[in-house]
Amino acid sequence: MKSAKLAVVLVIAALVVAFFVFDLNQYLNLEALKAQQTALEAQVSAQPLFAAAVFFAAYVVATALSLPGAALLTLIGGALFGLGWGLLLVSFASTLGATLAMLISRFLLRDWVMRRFGRRFKAINRGVEREGAFYLFALRLVPIFPFFLINLAMGLTRLPARTFWWVSQLGMLPGTLVYVNAGRELGQLDSLGGILSPGLIGAFVLLGVFPLIARKLLDLIKARRVYQGWQKPKQFERNLVVIGAGSGGLVSAYIAAAVKADVTLIEKHAMGGDCLNTGCVPSKALIRSARLAADMHRAHHLGYTSASATVDFALVMERIQRVIRDIEPHDSIERYNSLGVQVIKGEARISSPWTVEVNGTTLTTRNIIIAAGGSPKMPPIPGLDEMNAFTSETIWSLRQQPRRLLVLGGGPIGCELAQAFQRLGCKVTVVQRGERLLPHEDPDASALVATALERDGVQLLLKHDAERFETVDGQQQLIARRTIDDETTTVPFDAVMVAVGRAANTKGYGVEELGLVLRESGTLETDEFLATRFPNIYAVGDVTGPFQLTHAAAHQAWYAAVNALFGTFKRFKADYRVMPHCTFTDPEVARVGLSESEAKAADTPFEVTRYALEDLDRAIAEEAAEGYVKVLTEPNRDRILGVTIVGQHAGELIAEYVLAMKHNLGLNKILGTVHTYPTMAEANKYAAGEWKKAHAPQGLLKWVAKYHHWKRG
Repeated sequence: MKSAKLAVVLVIAALVVAFFVFDLNQYLNLEALKAQQTALEAQVSAQPLFAAAVFFAAYVVATALSLPGAALLTLIGGALFGLGWGLLLVSFASTLGATLAMLISRFLLRDWVMRRFGRRFKAINRGVEREGAFYLFALRLVPIFPFFLINLAMGLTRLPARTFWWVSQLGMLPGTLVYVNAGRELGQLDSLGGILSPGLIGAFVLLGVFPLIARKLLDLIKARRVYQGWQKPKQFERNLVVIGAGSGGLVSAYIAAAVKADVTLIEKHAMGGDCLNTGCVPSKALIRSARLAADMHRAHHLGYTSASATVDFALVMERIQRVIRDIEPHDSIERYNSLGVQVIKGEARISSPWTVEVNGTTLTTRNIIIAAGGSPKMPPIPGLDEMNAFTSETIWSLRQQPRRLLVLGGGPIGCELAQAFQRLGCKVTVVQRGERLLPHEDPDASALVATALERDGVQLLLKHDAERFETVDGQQQLIARRTIDDETTTVPFDAVMVAVGRAANTKGYGVEELGLVLRESGTLETDEFLATRFPNIYAVGDVTGPFQLTHAAAHQAWYAAVNALFGTFKRFKADYRVMPHCTFTDPEVARVGLSESEAKAADTPFEVTRYALEDLDRAIAEEAAEGYVKVLTEPNRDRILGVTIVGQHAGELIAEYVLAMKHNLGLNKILGTVHTYPTMAEANKYAAGEWKKAHAPQGLLKWVAKYHHWKRG
């Protein structure tokens, strides 16, 4: 096999070298061909079969070897052989050459590429496995990549060669027809005045509009396939129905109403979704109360000889409900009704791509947006079902303070709530399977958060697997096994909160009946426009991911609503390039773009600039001189790749970098921006100053020093 591959490589290399050594490319340009047009046409007239065979063979070789000039050869085919014979020759030659290129790629490269870069070809393989011939047909009809790249890429898949042949023959035919026709018109050009001939103008117009026509044709074919078997209503009562009134659903409905669409919003629980009722709002209210308790404990650092306060746990938890009630009007039924949104309380079920059933009524709608959110995961740990465990959704029902609180999971939710409850007087233990907290952040950020939690009194059991729960003599306890030495630890507790992640809500409203596709992660699969397999059904927020963030859901809602309502004219791809997030521990951890760990894993070249908050005047005055600003930039370029900020108010500080990255502003722009003194925001400017110092033109500065020396005499 190795010798056969070597022989093929040598033959291909010899042909490619010959192509460039003998400068055969000089014959593949319009000037050379126009100069020889009369002679070539004479040869075609004298020996049509021989000329056709030579042209056919040359086209096959050029395509099989992925040499430049296939488009020009297509034009030549039209110029020399006319529309009919030119189309026949080019169509079969291009398909044969493409198939040979695919087989060569498969023979020489597939095994090696799959070993080295298998993960990067997952998307192509998934498309081929799911849609087979139609996936290739879409690439052929409206190529996202050049045809020769498609040939090589398909060789790396398991698509049968016969399927590749007939799909390529069919998919490339419309484009081939357009190009051959353009070549025929060019071949008839006798003078510059002929450029304005209707035929030639029409040929070039076809070249320009063909991709648009092909795209629309492809959409129609795809829609016909996916809607087969469903009866479409003759008219619709609504433009849009939104399922779920969390962040994604509320923003979707708001946008639809703002552009005067008829929109219905359906929510089976509470308006505002998880964020208002069980997520962002209650957790931040809890953190605020906990911060006062922490300040009281360190009052001596602020010049107080003594300070004390008694935590009324029930009152703290009642305050959280008051905060929710104060914010509720922003997301209320009354407000959205006043905006023009019809809000229905009830459980929705999608009964067809255009109908939604709720409270015994069937609503017809042109478009649907699913914003069903997510729910906390409950791991299958023996005995957990008997513990009456809390989650981030149910913990807010507590009124009696648990003396010992066990938290499973060291992600953002687990860390935030563990620190807050510890500060309010609980004895908190965090059990984390991994080697560190916040595993998606850089190790130095995780270490600072771990130090802060331990300083507050939280017990951290890292590298521990929760093995089983049990009750012994009325005492609830967890048996955890340490992964590094297989030793077990018994953790007694009075209450347990599970915070090991969230799962998309995909059951109970028609996902299974409609055959909507789920990803391996359990989220609803959508395309780059946030559409499901049905072009008129979209999904946003936790139900589709990739981010479980309130602001990410709101961000997606704009794309989904606009694409649903105006997609006939223009659709927009969801843009995730600049998506910030923050973990609201003390210190906070905020990030946008790449982390240092992610950049290393992706082999992305980068430079690191770091500014420590221990040098910041305002941080020192606030007794908050802990943390840093870390900026990743392209080597020797003022382009920001990512920023991590650890420290007080990091969630606010990151906004300046979000703006900078969104609008392609570099650190020079931040350095040149006036920042109020003394503020925490100055940290951003000083980080930019550190970058500037590292990139100062040392050679020029030496000459400047000599200039100043000369000026002193």
